Amino acid sequence: MLLSIPFLLILVPALPLAAAVATAALGPRVLRQASHWPTVAAVALSSAASLLLVVAVRQEPEHERIVPLWSWAAVSGSNFHVDVVLRADPLTAVMLATVTFISLLVCVYSIGYMHGDRGYWRFFSYVALFVFSMTMLVSVSNFLLLYVFWEAVGLCSYLLIGFWYEKPAAAAAGLKAFLVNRIGDFGFALGVFLLWTTYGTLDFDAIFQRPALVGGGTTTAIALLLLAGACGKSAQFPLHVWLPDAMEGPTPVSALIHAATMVTAGVYLVARCTPLFLASPDARLVVAIIGGITALMAAIIAMTQTDLKRILAYSTISQLGYMFLGLGTGTLLGVAAAMFHLVTHAFFKALLFLGAGSVMHATGGVIDIEHLGALRRRMPTTHWTFLVGCLALAGIFPFAGFWSKDAILAAVAEKTHAGDVAWLYSALYWAGMLTVFLTAVYTFRAFFLTFYGRERLPREASQHVHESPWVMAGPLAILALGALVVGAYFQWSGDFLGRDGFLAQTPSLVALGEKEQGQLSAGETASDVTLLASGVAVAGIAVAALLYLSRPAWLQAVTALMTALGLYRLSKNKFYFDEIYRALVVGPLERLAAVFAWLDQHAVDALVDAVGAVPRAIGATLRPLQGGLVQFYALLMIVGVLAFLVAILL
Repeated sequence: MLLSIPFLLILVPALPLAAAVATAALGPRVLRQASHWPTVAAVALSSAASLLLVVAVRQEPEHERIVPLWSWAAVSGSNFHVDVVLRADPLTAVMLATVTFISLLVCVYSIGYMHGDRGYWRFFSYVALFVFSMTMLVSVSNFLLLYVFWEAVGLCSYLLIGFWYEKPAAAAAGLKAFLVNRIGDFGFALGVFLLWTTYGTLDFDAIFQRPALVGGGTTTAIALLLLAGACGKSAQFPLHVWLPDAMEGPTPVSALIHAATMVTAGVYLVARCTPLFLASPDARLVVAIIGGITALMAAIIAMTQTDLKRILAYSTISQLGYMFLGLGTGTLLGVAAAMFHLVTHAFFKALLFLGAGSVMHATGGVIDIEHLGALRRRMPTTHWTFLVGCLALAGIFPFAGFWSKDAILAAVAEKTHAGDVAWLYSALYWAGMLTVFLTAVYTFRAFFLTFYGRERLPREASQHVHESPWVMAGPLAILALGALVVGAYFQWSGDFLGRDGFLAQTPSLVALGEKEQGQLSAGETASDVTLLASGVAVAGIAVAALLYLSRPAWLQAVTALMTALGLYRLSKNKFYFDEIYRALVVGPLERLAAVFAWLDQHAVDALVDAVGAVPRAIGATLRPLQGGLVQFYALLMIVGVLAFLVAILL
């Protein structure tokens, strides 16, 4: 059957891979400015196959299908073997549908945004390769293959961040992202090694379905090492510093990789490994703490940034922190809410990044919100779609972020009622509420300064401001519609929240659902948590309107107060993380490298040169014996014979 689960599961990654190869081969000489066609067509078909896969998995009695393809590696005489096996379950299906649909819209948008770029074919080849890597990452069924495609996604990120490699800032940003991710990936690799030595297998099912082997300090170590990899890829504290600099890449890259898809790989990893984290309460608590710290810290930093894309980057870090906070609750509601927020966030954050790209496209690259203003009249489509994204990000009813964010806060609130660490979850809950307020303030600060007030554009940029072409505006409209209705649809359908929902049928989450009683119904979401969060968000928008539209004197007073308290400089300088890492890590390593370089040059090279000088010295000593005079050779022969005779006689 052509539309069977195995066929669809293979088709989803195979099409982008074929497009990447075709674009790389034909793009430079044949396709050129038409190089988008293979990628757009392949990703469109892949997205359609992903949606069909969701339907097929729904109808599967076990809600799961394992598809073995071939044996990749096997060591004779041991039980080590790695099979290329794909998995279709609700978690995989949701991730595939989200990744491919958002990727399709970004690809269409990129046709207009990247038009005329001399690396046009290269861009679409990289994007297709990324989609292949990301779809394989969420489809594989063992940890070794997961690590392989984890690194492949990181490679694509490096290539796309540094796409404009002629710019020193872009090249440096790509290198920074690569190196910071290596720290997390090293922890991930150690976790994979420890999984093998503990369980003797790397297969998901074989590990997650062996509760007798799960528990204790070993499992905590495994979970924390996997969490290190998740923190690197999802830009969580303290490995978050690479994501804001990654905004040096093309804006479609920011929307695709660094807002909607790749950075969610860490969230997917923790959700997939829920049985391991359930077996280790300490590791689960660390997940929640990291999520809470990251959400609040990134929101504080975003308050004072002026680069529109960097504001959105810190917003992404903050929202990913929310997802980790939900995962850290260890409840079905928390895990489901985190995945719910992953899907809704993909829509409204991709919308906001593409809206920022539309502003850059219209203004000739101006992205500083202090140099924008009053763009709503000249860019009405971008203005209205950006407003939808801002309302969804702030969590205003009925936009997408309202449903998923409040579900996370409700899951955290449930953990504040009982247990030894209830006080800690209570602190995380109020940190989440403060983050809601700050999110509304910085989001609408960016919106008001970009589209309202007086125009502050440079004269040369002001002369050609225009609305983006339909190929860019169309994806904005579709994403805006998704940011409006997706959250409400999934809330009312019950696909995410509750133990009877589609996501809860994932085998690794079934036991979690059976452990809990009840589910979060539509009535329960209209709780005190939701009302409080909505009120806080509205208050944040009101504060932003007062400070940035009607009461600029108040803004000056608040800024002066924050400066006096030292908070403004702390936020503006991003808590000095880059400076701290340079002082504690980069600087010492550079000095250590300088010492080794000196030793290499003056000790190792000197030793090598000395070894090489020995044959030369021996040769120089023996060279006079080979002068080429026959008489001298005859004399040597006579002397040799005499010496031989003397030796015999004596």
